[in-house]
Amino acid sequence: MRRISVEERRARLGRRHSLERGSTATDLVELAGGLVGLHATDPATVFLAARARLRNGSHAEIERVLYEERSVLRMIGMRRTMFVLNLEFAAVVHASCTEAVASSQRRRYAKLIEEGGIAKNGAAWLDKAAAVTMEALEARGEAFASELSKDVPLLRKKLSFGEGTKWAGSTSMTTWVLFLLAAEGRIVRGRPRGAWTSSQWRWVPAASWFPRPLPRLDEEEARETLARRWLTSFGPATVTDLKWWTGWTLSRTRTTLAAIGAVEVDLDGTPGFVMPDDVDVAPSPEPWVALLPALDPTVMGWKERAWYLGDQGPALFDRSGNAGPTVWWNGRIVGGWAGRKDGRVAFQLLEDVGADATAQVEAEAARLEAWLGGVSVIPRFRVPLERELAA
Repeated sequence: MRRISVEERRARLGRRHSLERGSTATDLVELAGGLVGLHATDPATVFLAARARLRNGSHAEIERVLYEERSVLRMIGMRRTMFVLNLEFAAVVHASCTEAVASSQRRRYAKLIEEGGIAKNGAAWLDKAAAVTMEALEARGEAFASELSKDVPLLRKKLSFGEGTKWAGSTSMTTWVLFLLAAEGRIVRGRPRGAWTSSQWRWVPAASWFPRPLPRLDEEEARETLARRWLTSFGPATVTDLKWWTGWTLSRTRTTLAAIGAVEVDLDGTPGFVMPDDVDVAPSPEPWVALLPALDPTVMGWKERAWYLGDQGPALFDRSGNAGPTVWWNGRIVGGWAGRKDGRVAFQLLEDVGADATAQVEAEAARLEAWLGGVSVIPRFRVPLERELAA
């Protein structure tokens, strides 16, 4: 059985994730395809992840591709998480992951609506609310959630939860209905209000956003396509990694790996998998440095992270497993960084990487600070080291 060492895994990561010197990724479309999506739960992640990898990763160019060229799409995908995907893979992800998410959430919402006394038939209520919301959105052309809530009284219904507990609260039906319409591919998130860090999306009917609808794909074939592409970019990886990243069941994950002919390899005593044409030894790149944002697709690419994270998890991840901003040196995480209110970028190394590496981190922090241009980026999910550095 072919053995792939930690050093070789790190070499593969640098090259395939467009982080080594002389990266071949040229635009956001290519980058989103190579990484099988850019995490987009935090809007800033898309811009900062692209800046770290592209030769022309300016704010204006990224916005042009997102909102004018429309060759990438912000959508719910794996693990009910938002990603930016190129259109080719948006259809694959929708068939392999998003449709199942939409079906599961629809059943959950319907049950909660019934239990909350909003309607006796939760599914029928959701259908009616969705139909009326689509009519209102099509009449406007595009709209923020607050505008649709004014137009559609059903969306203003509120549901209380957790009564008597510390997490008690309420939610409006606007969030649920728009989530389902987006997950079903009927509406899309357009240009946000305000700056590139904003998450107040304009909602747009999918039919008016795209020149032609995304193709409908067979679910099983889409799963195989997704697993094949992911393993090419993130392999070698374990069954646990792929199961976690996709949100599939263990049985479905194993079946899909078998269907694409994945080859088992030895990851220092742990079984891993690569594609059949990907067993050759990967050459080591020149040492590289990167300051990656919170929830970056590389940081969040694997469930089992010890080979690139080491013992730094408590400082750089929150309790739910969300990654904060990280400093990388040659395929491993060596520290964290934060954007301060005055626009400066602060970093802290959590291990001694030597004078040369430290100097390269300092230079990259200065480049990032110049790119930010005084904008203070605060991650949606904050972690201990980021909070400390941002203070």
